[in-house]
Amino acid sequence: MKNLRIKTLAFILATCGLGVSAQTTFEEISADLNKAGGVYLAYPKVEAKQTPAPKGYKPFYVSHYGRHGSRYLLGDRDYLWIIQLMQKADSVNGLTPLGKDVLKRLTLVWQEVQGRAGDLTPLGVRQHQGIAERMTKNFPEVFRGKRSVSARSTVVYRCAMSMAAFGDRLKGLNPQLDISYEMSEKYMSYLNYHTNRSNAFTHGEKGPWVEEYRKFEEQQVKPDRLVSTLFSNADFIRCEVNPNNLMWGLYWIAVDMQDIETPVSFYDIFTAREMFDLWQCVNYRFYIGNANPLASKGIVMANAKSLVENIIESADAAIKDRSIAATLRFGHDGNVIPLLALLQIENFDVAVAGPSEVYKHWCDFKATPMASNVQIVFFENKKGDVLVKFLHNEKEVHIPVKTDNWPYYHWNEVRDYYQKRLAGM
Repeated sequence: MKNLRIKTLAFILATCGLGVSAQTTFEEISADLNKAGGVYLAYPKVEAKQTPAPKGYKPFYVSHYGRHGSRYLLGDRDYLWIIQLMQKADSVNGLTPLGKDVLKRLTLVWQEVQGRAGDLTPLGVRQHQGIAERMTKNFPEVFRGKRSVSARSTVVYRCAMSMAAFGDRLKGLNPQLDISYEMSEKYMSYLNYHTNRSNAFTHGEKGPWVEEYRKFEEQQVKPDRLVSTLFSNADFIRCEVNPNNLMWGLYWIAVDMQDIETPVSFYDIFTAREMFDLWQCVNYRFYIGNANPLASKGIVMANAKSLVENIIESADAAIKDRSIAATLRFGHDGNVIPLLALLQIENFDVAVAGPSEVYKHWCDFKATPMASNVQIVFFENKKGDVLVKFLHNEKEVHIPVKTDNWPYYHWNEVRDYYQKRLAGM
């Protein structure tokens, strides 16, 4: 009986994954403070290996959705107001030695970031070039010869630049490919879609979760220690400094440094506990806004419905027309997260209530770091049987469809499963 229980548990773990990868801990984040940046985490190094396809099966098509690569903060103001505040304090001898040093570092960073708000960084370009290289290396048969690739992005420039970096590298490695590039409102209905019901639920001021979150954030954000290490003039602090705003502003700058070129860090001004507590707030807001929170009853996750429909339609077209090598789509973290949930990849569809519980079950930097992606790779044998496997950030993952040969699933069964799931939304 004991051996039977062990075998049963092993089967469940193998087929469902239990979403262990979606959990995180204080120890994990304190060991690598870049992870405290959540969705600002630079794309992790890919170390996972691909499981060989079953005998007789070869890849012929890749369906892809990718987030833009590493970027700068969304506004020049995100840097400038803190620089100006600290310059003002310095003019009245109101900075500590650490504060003066932080101001020097910020001034150095400003030289790179000024005028580049929201832009793709050089690292973001390299991330997508690397993903394209590994896609070619892992599935060379897909891109061999005169085949076509459709590449479409949202109307945000960093997404289009990510698409260009990816496509240019793909073309460089496979010169005969015919790649069509489009950045158009025409495709926003599935590349970046949000329903009115979802928007009402996720609204940052009127959503039903806001008051509970406000109290949670009050408990998590404790800026007084940080402020006292940077500013030495109590009158200046009282009259000029909003401690909460300052802590959040420095947090965003600190976590984005991993995404830019200037080799400067600001983690030394925070404790690991402060970073973890701030991250919990960010993680919860991304969960509420994009995943499958219990109170949403699935309406947030359903934002990916049109995207999954497009994935199925595009795959059907590629199965009929073997000149099609790949469908590439480029968007945002707020699109990758509901896609993971709707596809039920690992445990990213977990439904949790309560801001203090979310990090134990769901993690933003594991869902969608910079350049995060979902790939569905299609394989076929000579009999015409089509198998697929799912990759999340280039790692093989589980979906809740039965298979006797993970990570490979029969496409007809996968297609039927998701069509039934869509019909119930």
